[in-house]
Amino acid sequence: MATTNDKKGYFMVFFLRLILAAVIIASVSEISGRWPRIGALLLSLPLTSILAFSFSWQAHGDLKSMSAMARETLILVPLTLPFFVPLAFAEQWHMGFWTAVAVGLLATSVMILGWFAISQNFN
Repeated sequence: MATTNDKKGYFMVFFLRLILAAVIIASVSEISGRWPRIGALLLSLPLTSILAFSFSWQAHGDLKSMSAMARETLILVPLTLPFFVPLAFAEQWHMGFWTAVAVGLLATSVMILGWFAISQNFN
């Protein structure tokens, strides 16, 4: 049974992870307003992946699970790239920001759902 100290420690670590993620997102948001290329560079770095893998390793220490997650990530990252297409061409396609985001989310969802449907046949 977990003690009160264990629960406090868990929530403290969770809170620190949350703060770190928020700082990264806020920083990229601020930087991209002034220097879009630097913002894009920071956004394209696998900062969240590094943090997620590190935190997961610290919490679970399960290399088999980490390897499986890395393999799935290798497949899923390219499937999320269609999200950026409508945003990249929103001006030329006369789309508003939220329309471009919605179309990008739809395109990415179709790709990921398609992958999940196809990959079920291989398991």
